[in-house]
Amino acid sequence: MKTATSLVAAAAAVLLALAPAHAHEQHGTRGYAAGEPGDPKQPSRTVEVLLSEMEFTPARIEVKRGEQIRFVLRNTGKEDHEFLLATKAENLKHAAVMKKHPHMEHDEPNGARLAPGKTAELLWRFSKQGTFEYSCLIPDHREFGMTGHVTVK
Repeated sequence: MKTATSLVAAAAAVLLALAPAHAHEQHGTRGYAAGEPGDPKQPSRTVEVLLSEMEFTPARIEVKRGEQIRFVLRNTGKEDHEFLLATKAENLKHAAVMKKHPHMEHDEPNGARLAPGKTAELLWRFSKQGTFEYSCLIPDHREFGMTGHVTVK
């Protein structure tokens, strides 16, 4: 009986270890509300976004539907920050998962986590109209105002 109990405990440990990754992987199977990953062969407009202590600069960006943006993200702050592009509802849901797993790695085309002084690029095509949000979902950062908006017309 000890062997069965040990196997169950080992299986539970593996599932718990994989839970953050699985929760994050759900994005890929259903698409993205804010559009789709960009095509490097297509023209794009560059928008630099600075990530600093509890703010994004710029905090508002306007794009045309179908436009492709190359986001150049620069963490000018003193701690890690994220940029995750989605709807407000999706970001709130993801923020709840991040509270349980604050060191979750992001491996998606609509987001990046940057250490202080680091730079990253995202290429995104806005194929859907609406207002979308970019947030830092590291616990408490969004709550302290680290959000921005993209309006697609």
